[in-house]
Amino acid sequence: MRHWERIVAWLDDHAPSTRAVFAPPEGPAAVEALVAATGLDPPDDLRAWWAVCGGTADLAFAEVLPPFYTPLGPSDSLRSWRLKERFWPGDPATEAGTPTTGFHPRWLPIAFDGCGDALAVDLRPGVLSGCVVEWDREAGEMLKPQWTSIGEMLDGIATALEHRGALGHCEPLVTTDGRLGWRTN
Repeated sequence: MRHWERIVAWLDDHAPSTRAVFAPPEGPAAVEALVAATGLDPPDDLRAWWAVCGGTADLAFAEVLPPFYTPLGPSDSLRSWRLKERFWPGDPATEAGTPTTGFHPRWLPIAFDGCGDALAVDLRPGVLSGCVVEWDREAGEMLKPQWTSIGEMLDGIATALEHRGALGHCEPLVTTDGRLGWRTN
C-alpha cells in the first residue's frame, strides 16, 4: 500500500514519536477472525492497509488520520465494532454513504479518537460501498462520507503531509516532541 508507505516515510522524517507507536501488521488470521465474527468482508484496499498497518501498540494515540483519529488494526476493529452494537440503528436498511443515526452494523471501524467517535468503512450496499464515514458518538450520527475509499483517504493524507497543505478543514502540525497533530480551521 504505497500511500501508507508515503505516510510512514513522512512520519519517520518529521514526526518520529508518532511513528514509534505503530504496531506491526497482525496477519491474515486476524482479518479472517473479524470476517467470521462480523460477517463483513473488508474491501481490498482495507485488507491491503491492514497487511502493512496493525494499528498502534496498546491503542496508543497516533493522530495520523485527520482531524484526530488513530488507526485500528483488525483485532481492535472487531473490539470496537462489538462495543458499538448498543448504538445500532433500529432500521438498518439504508444504502452506503447515506446519513444515518446510530452506528450501522455494516460499518467496520478503522480509527478511534478516544472519545467514542470513529472512522469506519461503510459496507452497506450501493455505489458508495467502501467509503469512509465519520461517526459522531455524541450526536449519534453520520452525515456524509469523508472519503470514497481507504485509498483516497490515505492518498489525501500523504499528499497533505508531503506538501504541508490542508486536507479539508485540517492542516498538519508537528509538536516539539515529534508528534503529528492536525490544526482545524
